[in-house]
Amino acid sequence: MTGLIQIINGPNLNLLGKRQPEIYGFETLEDVEADCAALAADLGLQCAFYQSNYEGALIDCIHQARDKAAGIVINPAAYTHTSVAILDALKTFDGPVIEVHISNVHQREDFRHHSYVSLRADGVIAGCGTEGYQLALRRLATLIAD
Repeated sequence: MTGLIQIINGPNLNLLGKRQPEIYGFETLEDVEADCAALAADLGLQCAFYQSNYEGALIDCIHQARDKAAGIVINPAAYTHTSVAILDALKTFDGPVIEVHISNVHQREDFRHHSYVSLRADGVIAGCGTEGYQLALRRLATLIAD
């Protein structure tokens, strides 16, 4: 397996920097991708980025990662709290998975406190803003080196 990390973003993250900046900040998804690509290069890794507002497309991306990625960083956004299908897809992936949330979901509405994805994730990062993606990459670099 290569040092490729698949970074998957769920619904509404295409509006990052524009949608509720008081919660999610002003960085765009393109900013996050540039920061991740630079850090990945420093870590000897590569990143592939994917974002979709559609559950099935996210599942397809996870399935494709099975044959090409050493690890997955996933911010499933609202699907975190609703998608058994994404959980099941992640269970088919043999490498490490890190779940990322830009906001601290535990300080928000009660329904956001439950994550189906956490049942498969090897780590969960929440409330660190978009820096959480970089923290996830650093953790994956450690996990795939072991």
